[in-house]
Amino acid sequence: MQTSPSDRDRKPFRIYTAASLGTAIRHYRKQAGLSQAELAEQAGLHRSYLSALEQGKETEQMRRILRLLRHLGVRMTLEQADW
Repeated sequence: MQTSPSDRDRKPFRIYTAASLGTAIRHYRKQAGLSQAELAEQAGLHRSYLSALEQGKETEQMRRILRLLRHLGVRMTLEQADW
């Protein structure tokens, strides 16, 4: 069964890799109707850094966080906040 866009909007993203985090960030940015430049400015980031995140480029800091989660046997899940 194929997932409709409205179903995807409600399902959480399971984050296992830098690529899965990038997919989630891109999804929520587009859902918010923001360009990369707009979101980067609002978050105090460089647009090129946000672009790299969305492309799933793994930084050393990202590697460390993901390794820590794997060792703990937990996963990160992102979902739309209700606040």
